[in-house]
Amino acid sequence: MGGQPMTKLHPELRAARFIPKIPADSWLIRVIPDILPKAPPLPDTLTVEDVTVPGLEGEPDVGLRIYRPTAVATKSPALFWIHGGGFVSGTPENDESVSRAFALELGMTVVALRYRLAPQHPSPAAVHDAYAGLRWVFEHADERGIDTERIAIGGASAGGGLAATLALFAHDRGEVRPAFQLLVYPMLDDRTVTRTDHDTRGVLIWIPRSNHYGWTSYLGTAPGSAGVSPYAAAARREDLSGLPPAWIGVGTLDLFHDEDLAYARRLNDAGVPCELVVVPGAFHGFDRLFTKKPVAQAFWASQLGALRGALGL
Repeated sequence: MGGQPMTKLHPELRAARFIPKIPADSWLIRVIPDILPKAPPLPDTLTVEDVTVPGLEGEPDVGLRIYRPTAVATKSPALFWIHGGGFVSGTPENDESVSRAFALELGMTVVALRYRLAPQHPSPAAVHDAYAGLRWVFEHADERGIDTERIAIGGASAGGGLAATLALFAHDRGEVRPAFQLLVYPMLDDRTVTRTDHDTRGVLIWIPRSNHYGWTSYLGTAPGSAGVSPYAAAARREDLSGLPPAWIGVGTLDLFHDEDLAYARRLNDAGVPCELVVVPGAFHGFDRLFTKKPVAQAFWASQLGALRGALGL
């Protein structure tokens, strides 16, 4: 991989230059979800249900948070959504506004995963939870009014990385097949931690120290080590053929820029259609912090457009 392109902040995101660089192993990170704006009251047009489903054999049950528009038609598409947090933090409620928006904008069911977190539960706990949850969605699709031919998987940051590894896990198991992967600045490659040619001076939010902590916690070993499973870091997979089509979006000031571009290129080279959206001057999570800026709204619109096209909406 070549060095990350040096780019100034996007003009609409200049206020981000005042954001402090807080590592993921700081206690401050753990309190951020408590101070972020909460989702507004639940609209009458949407139902939210928490369910507990069986884990894989010998593993604990898995929590799912299901969002469904009240007016949605039967046999409608679904999105299986995985939250971010560097593998070490986060809940479906942290992505509440995103899950609600996908459901209401697209008139579809969104199933958000509650998975085990590292370092208490290193890989493969999270991807096992994800697969158990996804398999339950397929098995209960009829009673939930979901079309099994139109179930997408997706996530942001570590959630995007988990969605990518889930696609590999499901492909290899051969029991269920997602129709699409929506990978929002996904965390795909532990080897980014070991790079010495990576200019990260402009990187914000998810910084190199956080990446080292997240990957070390999740892998239970040093990032970049030999033998890391592709079910932990999707970029480790040599053969990407046969996977569902994908959308990958990332900013030029995102720590994951290079690994995301490399994965998109490798998907296309393997015959897997992958739309790549690169936002100049955008940093990790820019769309969550500056939701009303046109650059963030365009990024969101691209995700909606990708799902509409892939799921026939």
